[in-house]
Amino acid sequence: MSESPVLAAPGRAARLRWFAVRNPLFLAGLAVFVLVIVGAAFAPWIAPYDPHAIHFADKLVAPGTPHLFGTDALGRDIFSRIVWGARTSLYIGFTVLSIALLIGVPIGLFAGYYGGRLDHLLMRFSDVFLAFPPLLLPIAITAAIGPGLFHAMLAIAVSWFPWYARIVRGAVMRVRGELYITAARAMGVRHAWIMLRHALPNSRTPVIVQASMDFGYTILAAASLSFIGIGARPPAVEWGLMVAMSRSKFLEYWWTAAAPGFAIFVTVLAVNLIGDGLRDLLDPRHGSSQ
Repeated sequence: MSESPVLAAPGRAARLRWFAVRNPLFLAGLAVFVLVIVGAAFAPWIAPYDPHAIHFADKLVAPGTPHLFGTDALGRDIFSRIVWGARTSLYIGFTVLSIALLIGVPIGLFAGYYGGRLDHLLMRFSDVFLAFPPLLLPIAITAAIGPGLFHAMLAIAVSWFPWYARIVRGAVMRVRGELYITAARAMGVRHAWIMLRHALPNSRTPVIVQASMDFGYTILAAASLSFIGIGARPPAVEWGLMVAMSRSKFLEYWWTAAAPGFAIFVTVLAVNLIGDGLRDLLDPRHGSSQ
């Protein structure tokens, strides 16, 4: 017997309350990530200084007053640059995942639904990109098309879309034999409608979980490319670039690299905690097996 709408909503609310109580790490990660989003959205009002303003008289000032996180070799306020850099990091995460999903989801959807030769062709195409180590391919692509933030994001997305293609393919293959899809085919419903209306929505949970986990790794990968000089370039404000520009002075002026490095660490950790929580929330079988 199906659950009535009247009981369904309180049931979901009770499950959310129970989940929140049982998962304090998820709440902590969510709070930190919301703080990063708020900081990025209100950066012009939160940052006390212009992130690009150069003041040689204040260069390499230690953390304290009036510079909370100190200043870099050009006298720029590090706290202001970290706040503005949050915008770049969020932009990187959303852009990379959007491109990877736009490429990977249709490939996995067609491969999983139709199977056969099309499945074999699309998966072998994806395997070409999976044959490279996760960071080596973005480095090669960026080196080939030229350094820059957009090129770095495009390179990371191209190297990551096969994972989403395989996730969607596996999920669609599990649901394509279900009774409701068989009934839709028997009724003469178009394949495109079945894929978009039934197969894809019932395969979205693993995609959401994987995307939430990958968001932090996109920030880390972009920071890595910036660190070796083929990602973001000055005058862009990006955490990985800040670390790269301060590495020669790290031993003596530790805060110049430690502050943006800590921002990367905290943000990636927060997103991973959110991803773990979403996995438990959206997949009750996984949560019950812990």
